[in-house]
This record gives sequence, C-alpha cells and structure tokens, in this order.
Amino acid sequence: MSNNLILELYTRPTCSDCQAAKEYLSGHNIDYVHKNVGEEERFEKDLREVSGTRVVPSFAFYKRGLFGKKKLVKNFIGFENNKEEIKKWLVK
Repeated sequence: MSNNLILELYTRPTCSDCQAAKEYLSGHNIDYVHKNVGEEERFEKDLREVSGTRVVPSFAFYKRGLFGKKKLVKNFIGFENNKEEIKKWLVK
C-alpha cells in the first residue's frame, strides 16, 4: 500500500470471512497489522472504538499524521461484501 496507509485487520479464529481476508492479503503480499480479538481482550476494545461493533473482520485503514500519530480514514466490516471497495483502498 502506498500513501502511508496502514491496514489493521481485526479477526477471530472461528470466522471464515476473517480467514478468507487473511488468505487474500497474504496471497497478494499486502502488509497489515493483525489483531486477533479472540486472543487479546484489548483488541476487542479497540475494535469497538474503531467500528462501533464487535463484528469481524474489520478493516481499519489509517494514515500517519503529524508527529507519527495515526488517524482512521476508512473502516470496512466484512470481507466478501466489501471486497471490491477494499481492493481499491489497498492500491491507494
């Protein structure tokens, strides 16, 4: 990804849509920060703050701002239903 975008992907181990998202990203050599909410309670809290829900997978696109602070620019919930739009963000 270019334009200093950072992708954080929130998943659960039992979610098939999450597994498909991770396979897609890995298969296309796309860097992302994986946040498994099933293993880390703090990620569950982060997920709620970012998306307003506990639904996964959640794709959070951030941009680095001044002084290295990240700013959420786009969030998608679900992979298959948002795949084409997510692909557009991955090439930005």
